[in-house]
Amino acid sequence: MRRFEGGAPAGLWALGLLACLLWPPPAHAHILQGEAASFLVGLGHPVSGLDHVLAMIAVGLWGAQLGPPALWLLPVTFPMVMALGGMVGLLGVPLPGVEVGIAASAILLGLAVMSELRPPLAAAAVLVGLFAVFHGHSHGAELPAGQNALLYSMGFVVATGLLHGVGIAVSLIHRWPWGQRLLRAAGTGIALAGVFFMWRAIS
Repeated sequence: MRRFEGGAPAGLWALGLLACLLWPPPAHAHILQGEAASFLVGLGHPVSGLDHVLAMIAVGLWGAQLGPPALWLLPVTFPMVMALGGMVGLLGVPLPGVEVGIAASAILLGLAVMSELRPPLAAAAVLVGLFAVFHGHSHGAELPAGQNALLYSMGFVVATGLLHGVGIAVSLIHRWPWGQRLLRAAGTGIALAGVFFMWRAIS
């Protein structure tokens, strides 16, 4: 058998190298599992509260009612600004009236859908962005201990985009008169839910 200078057979060296390459690194596996958990926790956070769900769906509904370019501008503006609000929350910077702002978003966005409000595009984007700050701060401030902040943030931003997509998909019925009535009724329901959220926030 061929030997290296140290006297060890070449086959043993090869087996040792193979074992090192194939040996599963437990620490690395735990890191990957933790990263996946952080993303999933963030992904589930927006859907854990009905106030977040209704407001985010309302953004999609309203954008679809307004049509292009609001159809894509509003659902893009909300997650982008929400990420900034989330960063503020992650840093522990206080933001007064977060729960009131979230409740107000459901009320006003619901009313916008109910009335098919058509403000200037810039005004609609500013309104949506303002509410996104409150939602983002709430998500960021509630980062669970031990979770990766970046992946957690990515999770709740992706979940928000999906909820906007739900609103847009539902709004496909807007092309029919009965669908327009249903969407206005949905807006009414969201606004009324917002009133309940507001009562809960200030009581």
